[in-house]
Formats: sequence, C-alpha cells, structure tokens
Amino acid sequence: MTSDPVLSIRAASKTFGSRRALDAVSLDVGRGEMIALIGPSGSGKSTLLRSIDGLQTVDEGEGTITAFGGPVQARGKVSDQVRKARIRIGFIAQQFNLVGRLTLFTNVALGSLGRIGTLRGLFGAWPAETRTAAMAALHRVGVADYAAQRANTLSGGQQQRGAIARALVQRAKIVLADEPVASLDPPTSHVVMRDLQRINRELGITTIVNLHFLDLATAYADRIIGLRAGELVFDGPGSEADANVFERIYGRSLTADDTMDKAAAVI
Repeated sequence: MTSDPVLSIRAASKTFGSRRALDAVSLDVGRGEMIALIGPSGSGKSTLLRSIDGLQTVDEGEGTITAFGGPVQARGKVSDQVRKARIRIGFIAQQFNLVGRLTLFTNVALGSLGRIGTLRGLFGAWPAETRTAAMAALHRVGVADYAAQRANTLSGGQQQRGAIARALVQRAKIVLADEPVASLDPPTSHVVMRDLQRINRELGITTIVNLHFLDLATAYADRIIGLRAGELVFDGPGSEADANVFERIYGRSLTADDTMDKAAAVI
C-alpha cells in the first residue's frame, strides 16, 4: 500500500427527513487499503458507500467527494464527470445484483461494458480479451466450474463471488462492498471475505467493506472505520478495535452475541 489517496471525503452530510444519515463525515483513503466500515443498523454505512459511487447525493453545503483526483459530487450535486470515476469503482451489493436468467460467465463479462460498449454486450459479442478476463476472474475466486450455469441456480456464496469476479473484469481500482456477507452463513462469509482480502493484497485494489460483525472486521481489514448515528466515531488499525472501541461505536458493551461463532472464525 502507498500513501497516495484515491478517495477523499470532506464534510459529507445526508439527511432523510428528520434523520441525519451522515453527519459531516471526512476521511481519506489511501491506495491499496483494506477497510472495514462498521456500525449499528442505520448508522450511515450504506449511505456513505452509495455516496462515494455517486448513487446517492449528499446534502447541499460544503460536502465534497473526489475519487482518483476527480470530482464525484459536491454541494448536493453529482458531477457531470462522475462516469470517469464509476468506471474504476466496483460496487458489490448484499443481494449480488446478478441477472438471474443469464449465465455466471455473462454476468461477469458485463463488467467490461464500460470499455466495449453496451451494444456488443447485449448481443454477447464479447471480444477475446473480455472472455479471457472473465474466465481468469472466475478462476481467481474459485467458481470457474459454474461459468455456464444460470446465476439464479447458484448458491448465495457462489453468486457473491461472481459479483467479485465482475468487479475484476471491470478493472476496478476501488471495490465498495455493501454488506456482502449479510445473507451468507458463517463459513461462506469467510470464503467471500478471503476473496476480497486476496484481491486487495494481490492486485492492490482498494477495498471498503460494510460489515456488521466485529470478528470479520478485525480478521480481514487493516483499518476500521466506525460510524454511529452518521458520525465518524472511530478510525484506526484493526488491532485497536477492542471492546472499548465497540462500545464507542455501538453504545453498549461487547457480548458473546455480538461476535461470530469462534469455530467459524478459523475456517
């Protein structure tokens, strides 16, 4: 990892009615970082990730978000240059966002649309480069054997790994994963988190993962950012995320019910 910033957020706030989802959040993300974004439900984690990708506007005011040195949004408006940033930002959602009737291979190949054009994708006229990249990405996350299978016949873990492969074909330099393991069992959650950690370490892809489980955050992330009621209340190394930090983020003491099964943690 280098200290070169790829993402900068300044005074980003977002309100929904009377609720403030983000409260003047400011942070910088360096190239190649592996970050876990944690906090209770409704703390603003998903709103922050969607704002980084320009899918959600922040409030009018001083809030700005830049990626790769270019504007994503400022003062409540998405930049007209946001597409340049989005091409390099992969977004992995909780519900996989794969097209169920299409094969896993086709879903992964769709990651190349920003380079080859929508029309070629609609007709499945994938260039050799895309075909090679899609199969290589599927191999990297261990689901190449399912390439010809319809996405809606695959398990949740297999679909989520396909979503990661799609981000690789996209050539994303930043991956935003919004609760990628929330619908998965503990063993499969670790498989997906290891895939995310591996692409971060082997390919240098900056990765920000929205998580609910402190055990997963400390096991896989180098840096932990904690949100509470829209405020950034912790930003530090995973090694410092102890019970006191948990209480600061969640407003209560850490109990056995707040951690994942310890046996699953070593799978």
